[in-house]
Amino acid sequence: MAVLLAATASAQWQLADNKISTKWAEEINPSNVLPEYPRPIMERNEWQNLNGLWNYAITPKGKTPDSYEGKILVPFAVESSLSGVGKTVGTEKELWYQRSFTVPSTWKGKKILLNFGAVDWKADIWLNNIKVGQHTGGYTPFSLDITTALASKGDNTLVVKVWDPTDRGPQPRGKQVNRPEGIWYTSVTGIWQTVWLEPVNEAHITNIRTTSDIDNKKLSVDVATSTKTPSGIVEVKVYDGKEIVATAKGLSGQTIDIPMPENSKLWSPDSPFLYSMKVSLSEHGKVTDQVDSYTAMRKYSTHRDKNGIVRLQLNNRDLFQFGPLDQGWWPDGLYTAPSDEALLYDIQKTKDLGFNMIRKHVKVEPARWYTHCDKVGMIVWQDMPNGDKEPEWQMYNYFTGNELNRTAESEKCYRKEWKEIMDYLYGYPCIGVWVPFNERWGQFKTEDIAQWTKEHDPSRLVNAASGGNHFPCGDILDLHHYPNPTLDFYDAGRATVLGEYGGIGLALKDHLWKPDHNWGYVKFNTSEEVTAQYEKYANDLYNLILRGFSAAVYTQTTDVEMEVNGLMTYDRKVIKVDEQRIRQINSKICNALK
Repeated sequence: MAVLLAATASAQWQLADNKISTKWAEEINPSNVLPEYPRPIMERNEWQNLNGLWNYAITPKGKTPDSYEGKILVPFAVESSLSGVGKTVGTEKELWYQRSFTVPSTWKGKKILLNFGAVDWKADIWLNNIKVGQHTGGYTPFSLDITTALASKGDNTLVVKVWDPTDRGPQPRGKQVNRPEGIWYTSVTGIWQTVWLEPVNEAHITNIRTTSDIDNKKLSVDVATSTKTPSGIVEVKVYDGKEIVATAKGLSGQTIDIPMPENSKLWSPDSPFLYSMKVSLSEHGKVTDQVDSYTAMRKYSTHRDKNGIVRLQLNNRDLFQFGPLDQGWWPDGLYTAPSDEALLYDIQKTKDLGFNMIRKHVKVEPARWYTHCDKVGMIVWQDMPNGDKEPEWQMYNYFTGNELNRTAESEKCYRKEWKEIMDYLYGYPCIGVWVPFNERWGQFKTEDIAQWTKEHDPSRLVNAASGGNHFPCGDILDLHHYPNPTLDFYDAGRATVLGEYGGIGLALKDHLWKPDHNWGYVKFNTSEEVTAQYEKYANDLYNLILRGFSAAVYTQTTDVEMEVNGLMTYDRKVIKVDEQRIRQINSKICNALK
């Protein structure tokens, strides 16, 4: 029967166009898409994956579909090849999804949560013709309690409506535009991360927020629960392998401080040790919920070195953080990697090339991406996927102009979604730096936003405006300079970093998004030439470290659409540099301050 269902699903789906694709796209089974549990930092044993073929329709805004047009492969955006649709929706239309599911009989008596990894941008959800929820925000997960709308037996019909104005609305959108060109890419509309069900009891865990304190050798754990009053008892057990090394209890709603052993293992790119955790909630002596989680002991900070230069530190030691600009786009899935193996591939290849950091550029990834970074040992600088208008740009001085005056709606969207992103990613040890603005895109109230970001999460560093308009706020002054590294502006009171440089281009036939229209900041014809130019820039960077740079970001991990300045082609089928030589010079840079 399983073979028959798989064959039927395959017959209903195929790639939507003939653009380049990754090897993982070629292995897609529409009956088993992204089958891994999507939230490993808070994992339950029982769940049901709703990825796969759904019905879809595109209608004029405000109009309900009379019928559905065909099948769409969830969770790939409707514009992508992997969706099987490959259509643009636009501001004046809405995208509809519909599918049926049956709740397992073993879940009887439980509350049923419907979880979405991410839907871009405004989603309305109905179950059995009953409105069960609405969500705005294209980059963060959300959950709905659908218990009372479920059918007493048999099939349930789920309908999702999505509206996404892309670059014609007030919302954060990253690099999505209606007319892609240059550094701006194809729009991403609708469901683009896993959708799943899970059963819980009335009293259950809703969030875990873990903070490590290596100086005082303790963990602080905040466990949010569904209970309205602190009647439940939360227990946290911390494991080193199979052995319990620390445990503590507290009433729900209370911060639980857990003393850690004197010889606690610290997390770093060289030794990415993770402690596993079991978190349980009990009421009246009975366990009502239990989830598996993990954490790490690590500390991000800054420190003035013996020469008076402010350095980035990890675990109270100077560390030069060096990594690529990683945009997280795929030629076949756009925002969505075709498989978990593909999601891990870019991170592991970055590690193999000798980097210790990734700047996640104006995009937020699925939860499993951050877990992979935690496990591999990769520091992450997390950008806000900004949008909106651009004020004047002053790159190498403190800003003297007028900041952007956003509309009230635009500012509300920004603050809501940036807070949700920080809350969503708080528990991942790999996150080291928050980047609220990039190159003045939508940059407004910079000092206020930097302070608010730091107050919301004092455990990370704040890079107020990467390559943007500079103000004396946050922990980092971030310069951009293409193609070669230069130190044109320096801040004696903060860490000074080179947030973008490089962009060495190489266009390879049969691996191009548009064969006749591509670009890089500088372009060469062979891998040898690209490698040699990379080494030249890397040596220039190395010589600037002692003069004041404390981190750097090379553009970029892969080609993206018309950009051909990646270390890999867009389809990930060719690594465009000599890996051994690149790893050697990168390792030298990462170890420059040790």
